[in-house]
Amino acid sequence: MSLPALPNDAEWIDHRDALDRWLAELPAGAIVGMDTEFMRRNTFYPQLALLQLGWQGRYALVDPLAFDLGDALHPSLHAGEAVTVMHSAGEDLETLAPLLPGGPRTLFDTQIAAAFVGMGLGVSYRALVAELCGVDLDKGETRSDWLQRPLTDSQRLYATLDVVYMSSIHAQLSERLHQRDRSAWHAEDCERLKHRAGAREGETQPQRAMRGAAEWTRPQQALLRRLLLWRDRTARSLDRPRPWLLEDALMMSLAQHPPGTLAELDQRSRGQRALRSPQRAELFELLRLPMDEVEIAATATIPSHPQGEAKKALAAMKDAVDALATELDLPSGLLCPRKVLEEYVVTAEWPEFLDGWRHGVLHDRLPGLLPG
Repeated sequence: MSLPALPNDAEWIDHRDALDRWLAELPAGAIVGMDTEFMRRNTFYPQLALLQLGWQGRYALVDPLAFDLGDALHPSLHAGEAVTVMHSAGEDLETLAPLLPGGPRTLFDTQIAAAFVGMGLGVSYRALVAELCGVDLDKGETRSDWLQRPLTDSQRLYATLDVVYMSSIHAQLSERLHQRDRSAWHAEDCERLKHRAGAREGETQPQRAMRGAAEWTRPQQALLRRLLLWRDRTARSLDRPRPWLLEDALMMSLAQHPPGTLAELDQRSRGQRALRSPQRAELFELLRLPMDEVEIAATATIPSHPQGEAKKALAAMKDAVDALATELDLPSGLLCPRKVLEEYVVTAEWPEFLDGWRHGVLHDRLPGLLPG
């Protein structure tokens, strides 16, 4: 096994020509480790601060603050035959979405793979490196300021090590997936992750996650959806975190008890850092806008918490999922999270999450347990 990379082992890339040259040397079918460092303190969109790449002992630290990466990644990682190896790639793919629309053509997520081969759900990169490579990584730079320049030697070493072991981990997990006949399932979940991370529009029915409003009237739920959609749209346009416009508790209060005047809204919304006068006026108009039947009909009902027979059905389904997970040697949470079952027993609508390979193993077991 090779020794951990030192900072000077990684090429520091701060202009497009150098990145193009590095990527041009990748052969078809290359196994490329990739990671990012990003900051997300005061913005809606994550700010890419560093891109790490690794292939066969060659490592690159790409500085996106020094030049516009443009479409540099697309030919090799999206249009080409390379396999891009990442760990817990969701936020990284979201960060890279403007530069790599659709994500890498072939994604191999090592955290998902670890769950499929019996190493547990949500295992960390550090734990994988320790288990599969016998190396204990120092995670001291986890909360570094990655937007500072120059980066310290410690930061550059930390960042490089995030891709040094990707090739070895990929090889070992790929073999274990093959042995368990789980390669296709893993690939399907990686595709699902790419689709979710690359979505540029927000959830169309965000109110369904607000379980506290499940007992509200249909017009109140529709108003809550209107406010949630406005918050998401406005936060994106301003590039500010959603809670800076409207915290959840305030939004619930406004939907239940809309203010009668702009002055009242001003009073109730004090402290919302991104809710300036133009946004406050726009919000007030939304709160005053009459609710029509079309908007109410377009609002999906918020599922309530299971009660009575639904609660008994939930317990039976959870037992069935746990039993099957044990049989398949998979984490129950990977097979079917509890919140998916909760929604299913209340709505009786087959969850989208359970499509694909999960449909094949669960559809014969769960529908018969729905409450009569």
